[in-house]
Amino acid sequence: MRLLKSNVSITLDSDVIEKIKALAEYDDRSFSQYINRILKDHIKEKSEKKPK
Repeated sequence: MRLLKSNVSITLDSDVIEKIKALAEYDDRSFSQYINRILKDHIKEKSEKKPK
């Protein structure tokens, strides 16, 4: 079963948007897919460093 997705609105700096767009294109992903990947990786990294 696929996870449901929700729409959100965020404000990003123009330079961040341009860099993410370039990285997403290089990785052959959409802007949204790339941001999801970045956030998931960040959450995983933070969760692993969290004291148990």
